[in-house]
Amino acid sequence: MATETNGASSAPKPSKYDPNFTQHVIDTMGPNTTPRNRVVLGALIRHIHDFAREVDLTIDEWMAGVRYINAVGRVYSESNQTRNEAHRLTDILGLESLVDEIAHKIISDTDTDPTSSAILGPFWSPDAPFRENGGTIIQNPAKDGRVVLMHGVISDLITGKPIPGAVFDIWQASANGKYDFQDPDNQTPNNLRGKFRADENGKYWFYCYYPTAYSLPRDGPSFQLLTMMDRHPMRPAHIHIMVTHPDYRGCTTQLYPKEDEWLSSDTVFAVKDDLVVDFKPLEGDSKAKLELDYNVILAPKDYKGKPF
Repeated sequence: MATETNGASSAPKPSKYDPNFTQHVIDTMGPNTTPRNRVVLGALIRHIHDFAREVDLTIDEWMAGVRYINAVGRVYSESNQTRNEAHRLTDILGLESLVDEIAHKIISDTDTDPTSSAILGPFWSPDAPFRENGGTIIQNPAKDGRVVLMHGVISDLITGKPIPGAVFDIWQASANGKYDFQDPDNQTPNNLRGKFRADENGKYWFYCYYPTAYSLPRDGPSFQLLTMMDRHPMRPAHIHIMVTHPDYRGCTTQLYPKEDEWLSSDTVFAVKDDLVVDFKPLEGDSKAKLELDYNVILAPKDYKGKPF
C-alpha cells in the first residue's frame, strides 16, 4: 500500500515499458558465464536499456547507431597502426581517460603524489630502440623543429631516493604533427622514439623536439561525432612518456607546454595540472635552444595509497 508524505504518494511511477524486460535479458546469461563477465555485461545491458528508455530511442536512431558502429569498424589498419577509429572514438568520449584514472589513480598518504598517468593513445610502439643518455631521438631533422634538452630524475615516492635503471620511454610527433609511421616520406621508423635507462643517480637526459599540437583525423566517423557535438578535433602539443622499473608501478603519461592554446579543451580530456610543463631557454648548448627539466615519481609496486 502506498504511503502519503506531505500529500504526495511514494508509490513508484508507472512505466509504459515492461519493467521486467531488462532483468530477463540479463538472466538469460548461462551458468558458465564468468562472475566478472556477469557483472560487466549485466551493467552494460542495464545502462544501454536505461539509455534507450530515457531518450525514447527511435528505430531510425537505433539503425543510425548500427550503421555508425559498422563505419567505425571499417576504419582500422592493423598492419601499420595508422588508424584505429574505435580507439579514437573512446578517446573523444572521454572513456580512455576515465579508464586510465580508474586503473592508475593513486592518492598518496605522504606529502607528495606520484606522477599522474594519462592515456597511452594509439601511437606507442614496443620497438623503440634503447639509446645512450645524452643522445637524441631525432633521426630525421625537421625544418621547423625546435630542439630541446630534456632531463630529470626518476625517484621513489616513499623514500625520495633515485631509482637507478628505470627505463624512460619517449615518443612524439614531428614538427608537422605526424608520428613516424604516419609520415613515411619524411620519417624513418623509430624517428622521435627512444628508451633511456636512468643512471646510478636516477638521472636521464637526451635531445628531442618541442612538441607540436595536431588535429585528429577529419575524414572518419570520429570526426563526424565531433561535428555533431560542435567540438574541435585538436590535441594540445604533447610528449608521450612511459617510465618503468620491475619494482615499481609504471607511469604512462603525457607532458604539455604551459602556453599551448588547447590545454583547457583537449579533445581526448587527457590534460592534468602536474603534466603541464615549462620549457625554458637554454644557453651554452650547441645542440638545443630550450630545455625541459622534468622529474618522475614512481610508487612501489605494492603501494596502495590513501584509502577511500
